[in-house]
Amino acid sequence: MRSASAELPKAPGALPVTAFLARPWLVPAGAAVASALVFTLVSGHLIDDTYITLSYAKNLAFHGHWGLIEDGTANTATSPLNVLLLGFVTFIVRDAIFAAGIVFVASQVAFALGLRRLGAATGLSAGFAPLAVGLLLVNPLLLSSVGLEVALGGAAVIWLMVFLRERRPAAAGAVIGLIALIRIDLLLIAFVLFLARREFWAGIWRMTFAALAVMLPWFVFSWLVLGSAVPDTLVVKIMQRSWGTFSFTNGPLLYLQNFPVAATLSFLPLVIGGLAGLLWTFHYRRDSDLAKRLLPFATLAIAGAAHYLAYCWLNVPPYHWYYAPSIIGATVFLAAGVCAIPGRARLGAGALAGVFLVVGIVAYAAPELPRRFAPITSNHASTDEYRQIGAQLAALTQGRKVESAGEVGALAYACDCDIVDQFSDRGSVDPAILETKSRSSDLGKALLEANFRFFDHSVPPATPDLILTAGGKVPPANALAAWTISTPWMGMGKQNLYLLPAR
Repeated sequence: MRSASAELPKAPGALPVTAFLARPWLVPAGAAVASALVFTLVSGHLIDDTYITLSYAKNLAFHGHWGLIEDGTANTATSPLNVLLLGFVTFIVRDAIFAAGIVFVASQVAFALGLRRLGAATGLSAGFAPLAVGLLLVNPLLLSSVGLEVALGGAAVIWLMVFLRERRPAAAGAVIGLIALIRIDLLLIAFVLFLARREFWAGIWRMTFAALAVMLPWFVFSWLVLGSAVPDTLVVKIMQRSWGTFSFTNGPLLYLQNFPVAATLSFLPLVIGGLAGLLWTFHYRRDSDLAKRLLPFATLAIAGAAHYLAYCWLNVPPYHWYYAPSIIGATVFLAAGVCAIPGRARLGAGALAGVFLVVGIVAYAAPELPRRFAPITSNHASTDEYRQIGAQLAALTQGRKVESAGEVGALAYACDCDIVDQFSDRGSVDPAILETKSRSSDLGKALLEANFRFFDHSVPPATPDLILTAGGKVPPANALAAWTISTPWMGMGKQNLYLLPAR
């Protein structure tokens, strides 16, 4: 049986380089090399939420324990599948950061292969997949999200598009199940992609049963054993609402204030994608063949926009990686457009894409190499500062519990000691559950009751023996240790972090 790509016509106006790019080994090899180089560069400034995930993976691999710290079960890992994969690879390679690199590279290769298959099925030139992968690899916001489930989720969504287009309902359903385990809010994108296909109801039962077969075992286990079917972060993050006057809706303005170049490059695909989407809609309504070829990628961009609007409606905090699904959707749509338009227009659009690639690389490298901070970060200290503090805490605490100063991931990873907050201490989640219930509608309360049906409400919040707190230049008289930390976030600059007795 011939492959799908062998049966399709060549893209009109293909460039001479197409024959080289069409070599079957080139796309996966190029994606692997480029993403490995990217991970090598960014591994020194992985953000604190990435270290939360890595701490879960390390505990799972070395102790068979589901939690941020070794003492006590928690369920605040937003992406169960990412933790499971990282834990499995960590068990083999014995290093969670190296494992994160392997999973990141594998996700990028899978993403590139899925794009190549979609590009071949829609008659796009062979440059589509490399262009899309390249544009995403230099996007500052995505570079600042490496180690989280962003790359894994992107790969799963692309392969869902492949299987939906190829009318393989069981495979599509299995991928939907994986998407639910990667990040449950990505089901909205999967739902839009599912509804957009012609005769979407065809094979719906096979798709449904395959999805349930993949996702239900974990959700049932999490519900019965961990006390909630979905991660507790769903409650914790919703309860946080906004950061002062900034929520997800106007969050890009916050990042523009703090990181003008990085934020501009990060969100530019959304702006250009929106304008291109209007142009695509005009031509699609006029039955343009070119617009019809771009329909799957336009649908992906629309799904990303729906995800963006849903987060605006939820009024959640503007964590930068929350914008990743819409940025990925818009970027893939734009890359498809560049490779679909004919003649000189393609050359011009390709040149602009090349400029974006070069500017993205220069913007990343300009401050310093290796960088101490991610291009976009809201952390209050650099990764190396937190890891150095964590290593010292291991000796200072001597088995005593420490309350974090608000960020726990890198400290817990380096310390291997009991650092407690809402992300590591299950008892601290109960007040958040009760507060969320009080704010919810009757339906919301019923859903929360069902989700936390087996949650052990009798577990009290941990009582810390020591407290980490930020303070002025003069340390308190009872300070057991002091460190200087720094951040580019909100002009905070240098601060002092103190370890104090809790009482």
